[in-house]
Amino acid sequence: MEFDALTAGVKPGGLRSKQDIKLLICYLLSSIPQGLSKTDLINVLQDNNLANYFEVASAFDELLKQGNLTEAQEEETFYTVTASGKMIAQELDVSLPISIREQVLSAALSLMAQQKRERENTVTITKIENGCQVECHISGGEMDLMSFTLYVPDMMQAKLVKRNFQKDPQLIYSCMLAALTRNQDMVRELLGELS
Repeated sequence: MEFDALTAGVKPGGLRSKQDIKLLICYLLSSIPQGLSKTDLINVLQDNNLANYFEVASAFDELLKQGNLTEAQEEETFYTVTASGKMIAQELDVSLPISIREQVLSAALSLMAQQKRERENTVTITKIENGCQVECHISGGEMDLMSFTLYVPDMMQAKLVKRNFQKDPQLIYSCMLAALTRNQDMVRELLGELS
């Protein structure tokens, strides 16, 4: 096998061939139910130390130019694999180690789940005179199940509240419901989850 890709930031067992990087991009985009933005796709591969940032960006651009990827425009630009890109993935994906395929697919699905949670459960941070107000909404589809506003003294804490809220809004909802209904068993169970 020819190793022709930059390897800075790539862990042992990561991709060192430009062809393998292109193949992994096609495999990933053909294996998920929706497209990814270029930034998200690069981050999935780079955050898992599977390929060099510059090599992934270059491989992505080449696949797009060759017609193996296509651009879709909705709220933001994202990319999907074309029929030729799917054919590449189906014919050659066995040349990629299964551990890499599983890792990149798991990372992409986790990212998509996180993005869905963030879209459905919004947080607005408003800078006020003495700190920040953090407004959180837990969605129940057509309506808010719960919304609340917190005061925090600075932007750093506001961002921490936002990150923790969007990590598990269901836990926040359950804690609030347990406290308001004074369900002691539920409170103990939820406190155990927080430990």
